[in-house]
Amino acid sequence: MVQSPAVSQFAPEVSRLDNAPIESIQATLQTISALGETERSEMERRHPLNGLRLYDQSEHLLLASYAMHSADTEGRLYPEPTHPYRGPYARDRDRILHSSAFRRLSGKMQVFTGEMGIYHRTRLTHTFEVASVARTMARVLRLNEDLTEALALMHDIGHPPFGHCGEDVLSEHMASVGGFSHNEFALVIVSELEQRYVEFSGLNLSRETLAGQDVRAHKAEAAVGRAPLLEVQLVDAADSIAYDAHDVDDALQMGLLSIDELAELAIVRRALDLIRDKRGFMPIHQLRQSLVHELIDLQVSELVEVSSEMLRQYEGHHHNDICDLGVRFHHGATLSTERRELEAFLFNAVYRHPRLIPVRDSAAKRLSELFNVLIKDPNRLPLRFRQRQQDHPLEKIVGEYLAGMTDAFCDQQHQYATGTSRGPLADW
Repeated sequence: MVQSPAVSQFAPEVSRLDNAPIESIQATLQTISALGETERSEMERRHPLNGLRLYDQSEHLLLASYAMHSADTEGRLYPEPTHPYRGPYARDRDRILHSSAFRRLSGKMQVFTGEMGIYHRTRLTHTFEVASVARTMARVLRLNEDLTEALALMHDIGHPPFGHCGEDVLSEHMASVGGFSHNEFALVIVSELEQRYVEFSGLNLSRETLAGQDVRAHKAEAAVGRAPLLEVQLVDAADSIAYDAHDVDDALQMGLLSIDELAELAIVRRALDLIRDKRGFMPIHQLRQSLVHELIDLQVSELVEVSSEMLRQYEGHHHNDICDLGVRFHHGATLSTERRELEAFLFNAVYRHPRLIPVRDSAAKRLSELFNVLIKDPNRLPLRFRQRQQDHPLEKIVGEYLAGMTDAFCDQQHQYATGTSRGPLADW
């Protein structure tokens, strides 16, 4: 194959890139972006290691000094060769995205159950929304978007069926083995239960991604002393912002709340005032959608503004310096108070709504009955869970099996387990 003039001219620059000054790197990256698809493919074929080298250099240019740079990763539990054009956190993101546990999030409800309609969020739609908010903030703050997205996609992967009532049921039945935490279970899923590779169990994610999820599993400890990576903190903030705004949307659409009731809250009044200033009067369904947008935008904008100002003093610091100094993201005092007011209101007016309680109680009863059936007869567990009994208590194994289920699959197995059949239940 005859090498194109563009690639021929560019090739010597690639070999000198590692120690090149910033100006040369910038020019090189601009040259790459100007190449046509055929020329870029030819370049990658002739210089297979350049993709990753350019990846590291582009992070050096685009990310803040205190961001978690891919070149600084502590690697994986099971060492693997580096990928020619994907950094470690991009690989983590893709592994999570393609996992079966991630796909099952589509069948797990966020707050409400499938018996109450199909409009409201599932764990999957919520996860994508969190990832979108988190990526946006990471880009503005010049943090690592790949790591942020991997953490966001993973953050709810350990949730059991039937929302928070499912977690309550499992926590009660697993009290003798330390209870149940969906954040800790997420680590079990990606480290042990996912079976996608011959060489090892789990997804073999980077140590930074695993450590970020471990922070979620131990929030009280992480709130003091050494701070988590900024990317980890950002996902936690995005989760909270998206969660509250989308619960407002779901509750309004289902008729559990009215705009007038919500307007009693300071943060909602602020959002409504912004909407009226921008758009004037609008139909109620459009007002609902605009309210969700403004609630998210209001909180994201202030967090980015406050954080940008705070981080300005740390330019040049390494991510380890930031963690050692205990630097943490936060909203301003006024918005923090308003957010607490909103969350308290949602807890009482939505999560304890009379229409929701009997549905949750019914789901909790089915999950509890299924747990008891399996405790009494462990041979009804799928084979791989029976095999895990060699290393773990039975209550933990039963809890893991149930926690991995979707809402519909749990109901299906409950019907099978409490019927006339006495055979093993299906694996997920």
